[in-house]
Amino acid sequence: MYAGIDCGTQSTKVILIDTVSKKIIGEGQAKHHLISEANGKREQEPQWWIDALISAFHKATQNAQINPKLISGIAVSGQQHGLVALDKHGDVLIPAKLWCDTETSLENEEILEKLGRKSASLSELGLVISTGYTASKILWLKKYHPEAWQKLDCILLPHDYLNFWLTGRKVMENGDASGTGLFDVRKCCWSERAINTIDTSDHLRQALPQLVKYDQIIGTVQSEVAEILGISPSTLVAAGGGDNMMGAIGTGNVQQGIITMSLGTSGTLFGFANQPISPASELIANFCASTHGWLPLICTMNITSATSLVQNLFEQDLTQFNQAIESAPIGAEGVTVLPFFNGERVPNLPNAKAIIAGLDATNFTPNNLIRAVLEGATFSLRYGLDLFSQANITPTQIRLIGGGAKSAVWRQIVADVMNCPIICLSYAEAAALGAAIQAAWVIGIQNKSLNEHEKQTQLVQLCDQFVTLDEQTLTIPKTENVKQYQTIYINYLSLLNKYYLEK
Repeated sequence: MYAGIDCGTQSTKVILIDTVSKKIIGEGQAKHHLISEANGKREQEPQWWIDALISAFHKATQNAQINPKLISGIAVSGQQHGLVALDKHGDVLIPAKLWCDTETSLENEEILEKLGRKSASLSELGLVISTGYTASKILWLKKYHPEAWQKLDCILLPHDYLNFWLTGRKVMENGDASGTGLFDVRKCCWSERAINTIDTSDHLRQALPQLVKYDQIIGTVQSEVAEILGISPSTLVAAGGGDNMMGAIGTGNVQQGIITMSLGTSGTLFGFANQPISPASELIANFCASTHGWLPLICTMNITSATSLVQNLFEQDLTQFNQAIESAPIGAEGVTVLPFFNGERVPNLPNAKAIIAGLDATNFTPNNLIRAVLEGATFSLRYGLDLFSQANITPTQIRLIGGGAKSAVWRQIVADVMNCPIICLSYAEAAALGAAIQAAWVIGIQNKSLNEHEKQTQLVQLCDQFVTLDEQTLTIPKTENVKQYQTIYINYLSLLNKYYLEK
């Protein structure tokens, strides 16, 4: 039996799998608080993650009705890009800044300028650093918290911090490290040039943790943690990874041809590649996968975070919300929304604001506004899919995850806008499942003389056992809808160009 832990923005989830019965046998969840301010600040206390992990872990083992000491291994998935700054005692110096924090946009520009702008970033790192990546948070820490900077001993990401709590080891896995903005994704190593844009004194370099590969076991659970969780202190902890990397495993996206799309707080698109994208794209994150390949990824900042705003504005439950979407026609009678309520990452517009266009006396209705926000959020992902197409990444199927995937009307809109069949997974918590599968896989291949192909074959077999498609959600694009949306999407692009991209 293996445990997968996913520390997300809103909650921590734990699932348990049994590789003998080939079933998910238990799950648990516990919510987090979020520190949110109008200036773009998005922070959490790392202790909240530990408290939620403990609660969710106990719920999962109770749900499974098992003796927790029978759990063989654990892997952790975590929200990418967050900054956890520790002193020499392992204590947290400041609240963790999260992936969705845009307070450090000026610091990101400063780093880019020192690096030599976007072309230099692509040349040095294989991607363009953007606001939200860890690098700008580190410079922000140095500028505005000098006392904490002086005490800084180690920088971790959220999943690394939970690994540290579990094992006492401070390490970082290559896939998650890809999103720091300090890591060369092609050579899989730290970039001295990027580090020097923040600090030339070697203080930062020494604070970066040891890098580990995806197939490594990083240790066993500390005795005091084992007692808290009720597990054996001999329980192994695999490397784990970022939530997108674990989400790829948890959706079976470990071979070319599949695209995973998340309709979560943010929106993500990612696929599998045997090589990093070349030439590198300034808008596609050329991340390493937490398998043997790469995970080209696009992230947008406003999906359910945007739709929830309009849902709450009209005080609707989910049933009423979906009915409102269905009641409005395709294109919302000419109402178009650029849904940049939290700025935007793709395209890179960290300070952008949402825009509602096309309103008149006849179309100014709640249903049209609701549908227009949802369509705008979907168009932002279509923008990302177009970028994938330009990089010769074309899906034969899109696997849809996240809270928005539960809506049948939204699934149809996604299929029509993307002009691609979409399908959901029988088990929706892809990152937690991916972490559990990775734990079983990494621990299973230890002490075996396997080549890379043989390792990946075992991973594919595990994914086939635990990742099942929900055939009832298979949604095929409707030809007439596809035609209508192509025209509406062109209008969306013209507004995007007019208000942001041409400036």
